[in-house]
Amino acid sequence: MSEKYKKRYRVASHRKLNWNYSANGYYFITIITQNRVCNLGEIKNNRMILSEFGEIVKEEWLKSFQIRSELIQHEDIIMPNHIHAIVEINQSGKRNDLKIKRPPKREDYQQNHEKFRHLKIKRNRPIRLPQSISSFIAGFKSSVNTKIDDYIDEQQLNIPKYNRNNHFFQPNYHDHVIRDDDEYQSIKYYIRFNPKNWNYDRLKDE
Repeated sequence: MSEKYKKRYRVASHRKLNWNYSANGYYFITIITQNRVCNLGEIKNNRMILSEFGEIVKEEWLKSFQIRSELIQHEDIIMPNHIHAIVEINQSGKRNDLKIKRPPKREDYQQNHEKFRHLKIKRNRPIRLPQSISSFIAGFKSSVNTKIDDYIDEQQLNIPKYNRNNHFFQPNYHDHVIRDDDEYQSIKYYIRFNPKNWNYDRLKDE
């Protein structure tokens, strides 16, 4: 196992019950719109075309990494109704990049899509530690609500505004602690090829 991952794991379950989610590590995150509404854009010719709401979400997503020094952005994609991302928490401020070992191949994509497309969305932890994944996502969702509400007012759109009773994103999200380099590469390929497999994505079908 890579040195980057040693001494970080205390149990072997999928969701680390004893894991400190503000600890240094690499996380695979999925955030989904409320009711899985495809309001972030659409897929055309295997490429994601962002809507106005999607552009706001992208801006707030990127801003999160500018204002949070402990966060490092590795890979992400905004899809019509969800976001996939690999995010690193590094409290030391020293980045240790994981380099792609080889170009993605079609067999990688097919295998990894089947592996990761069935991940279940689980509930947030009730306690949000400072500089943790849950704190980051809560702040990101709040800023998206505010900015989209401002856009609705500016454009005088005849649609409900978003608040605690009308969420833009689902309150829950998926997070998965990445354990080693191979898993990191598999998830990175999955994210990178996600738009090409949109027609088979369970988040579109359900």
